[in-house]
Amino acid sequence: MTAGEFVYTTYIKATPDRLWGALTGPAFTSLYWGVSFETDWQPGSAMTWQEEGATTADPEQVVLEAEPGRRLSYTWHTFTPEWAKSVGVDEETRRALMAEPRSTVAFAIEPAGGTVRLTVVHRAGEALLGMSRHGWPHVLSGLKTLLETGEPLPAG
Repeated sequence: MTAGEFVYTTYIKATPDRLWGALTGPAFTSLYWGVSFETDWQPGSAMTWQEEGATTADPEQVVLEAEPGRRLSYTWHTFTPEWAKSVGVDEETRRALMAEPRSTVAFAIEPAGGTVRLTVVHRAGEALLGMSRHGWPHVLSGLKTLLETGEPLPAG
């Protein structure tokens, strides 16, 4: 399976440090993403994902880069049966995801006047990219809305 990438750039009225906290703080990520991370955000450290009542831990889920206020990168989670059940992914799709190489996501944070430019690059196989093309715009819109208004996007 070949890998491709999904790239998304948005501008958020926030500081780089505040955006960093929103990308790494479990209480914050759970508000706009429904996911929280357990890690110390040091390169090489393991990450445990909490999503929809499922806990996903794997030795290959690690922080790749962590420069507060500038750059964050990590490997994507493992597609366990528990995760699939919790988020409504069928077994055929889960197996297609598992057949792909582990993906990575990188967040570049750059000051841009009174805003911050956030660029997200998710490198993944085609099955995950298909899902990411729908998921990332919603997640990042929720992040932007929460940072700029203090309120999460309405459920919908």
